[in-house]
This record gives sequence, structure tokens and C-alpha cells, in this order.
Amino acid sequence: MKRALIALLFTVTVAAGSAFGEEGTIKLDETFVKANEWLSKNNLQLTGGPTGRNDEAAFEQETILFYGEGYGNPAHTNPAQREGMAKRAAVVTAQRAVAEYLEGFAIVGATEVDQGVIVRDHIKTAVASFVKGVQVVFEDYNKEKETAIAIIKIGLHGPKGFGSYLYEKLNADPLLKKAMTTDKPAFKPAPSKIEEVKVEQARQDRPFDGLIIDATEQDFRPALINRIFTAKGEVLYDPAKVSQKVLVEQGCGEYTNTLEKARAALASRGVTNPLLLKASGANNRSDLQVSDEDAVKLFTANEKGGFLGGAKVAFVLK
Repeated sequence: MKRALIALLFTVTVAAGSAFGEEGTIKLDETFVKANEWLSKNNLQLTGGPTGRNDEAAFEQETILFYGEGYGNPAHTNPAQREGMAKRAAVVTAQRAVAEYLEGFAIVGATEVDQGVIVRDHIKTAVASFVKGVQVVFEDYNKEKETAIAIIKIGLHGPKGFGSYLYEKLNADPLLKKAMTTDKPAFKPAPSKIEEVKVEQARQDRPFDGLIIDATEQDFRPALINRIFTAKGEVLYDPAKVSQKVLVEQGCGEYTNTLEKARAALASRGVTNPLLLKASGANNRSDLQVSDEDAVKLFTANEKGGFLGGAKVAFVLK
């Protein structure tokens, strides 16, 4: 019987070439000065284009931002017509790149289903429908090179975001939801261990109201559903059980590359005293593990603070 990995996990490979800067960010041709100025002014990074992708940028800024290029047709003798058609071609190129990107967009890590046909069809339907609603946020045309560029945007969260569309699909279809939900048991520590941790946490001035998990030593990537397990595979955090309202509005967590940014991101969710843990391993590229000791700490802190149900979690990536 054929088994297929659902199109869930990022394939984090990027095309080598001049499209990427020294730190992996996608760079536009220097010809498009206005476009680069617009990105800088709005503090945004390109998620991708015809030559590459930057998955982390999409989650950090909660925006999928793609560009496309179009070229003037010499057969069009009217300069205005050449410009207009080049801009249109740039938009279409960007839309195609987004569609290809979203087909492999991460929802959750390495879940397998028999055949995988139903899940794959749902994901393709979501992509095909959603690309029609992308927003063109920037267009420019270089008359000397007769080349146009278009930047298009899709919000990752919010009522009209791509994530919300897939969360609706997830909740509306029992088969799809079952495939996305882990069947691993929830973590239940021994009462004696809970009491030990309670004594330790009682020394805190106030209870923990959020979680920062340091995953800088793991091969970990952001996804629409990132989960946390014990080393034995017991579930500590499964956003598939978080309310759809929270997932739509905020997603399953914040993604940063420093602890300072993580604290600031959680502060925007009302968190003032986050618990800081270090991931001890990873089940795959979107599911993390913590040690048994830290599992008890997280379980006990959440029992009192209830922050996991509100997805008040920040992941720090390398």
C-alpha cells in the first residue's frame, strides 16, 4: 500500500544565485530602487519569487510577500502598451510563484496517511482559491530595460489570511482534521514531580503566562501547526486543539531569532512573565521535544497560567 507524506512540511531548499543576500534574504535587482525602498520603508522582507524562498520571513512578519518580473513585448509598438502588459506579466509570474510555494506550505510535521489523496486535494483547492485573492502592493517599470516588477501580498493570519483559510478547511473536514491531529497521549507527570516543581515555581513573583522555547540548536522550521512533545512522544502542546479564533487571529506562535525579540513578540499577546525552556530534540522539522524535567515545568506552569490554550508561545530559531 502506497504511503505518502502530506504536503505539510517545508522543503527548505533555496535556489543558489544572486537573488539571495549574505544572510539568505531575497534581494531584488538593484534596478528596482523604488521597490527596495518600499520594502525597507515598510520593514518587510520578500518571502520569495521565481528564484527562491525565505520561509522564516513569512512567519516572522506574518506576511507572504512574493515578487514577479515581466518583460515588454517588442511586438507592441506603443510604449504604454508594452509597459502595461509587462506589469500584467509580472503580476501573473508572482501569482504562479505563490501558488507553487503554497502547495508545499507547512501545516504540520510528518503526518502520514494511506494514499494521501483526500488531503492533497484539499490543499490544492485551498491554494487555487486563495491565489485569486492576493493583493498587489507594489508595481514598477524600468523603461531602459523594459522590465516590470510586481510584489504581491497574502496575510498569514487574520480573517482573510492564508492560515485562516486552511484552519477552516481543517475544522470543516473530519478526515482532514484527523490526519492533522496526533494520536499520541497527553503528558501526565507523576504527582510527586508536580509538587516539586510547584515549590520551585512558588518562588516566582508571579505565575508564568507564556512560553519561550529555544530551538536554536535544532533543525526546526516554522509551520502553521508546530507541536511540542516529551522525549517519549507524549503531547505537551498541540495547536490543533487551540480554538480556531486564536489560530486565525494569531497563529500557533511567534517566530524570532533572538530571546529579546521573543519576549517583545509575546508582550504583544499580553505576556509579561514567560517560561523559558530549551528544546532537547526534534521529532521532525516542525515538532520539538523537551526534557522530562522541562516537561513537568511546562505542564505545571500551564495548569496555573493556561497560556498554551491561547497559543502564547514563541519559538526562537537559529
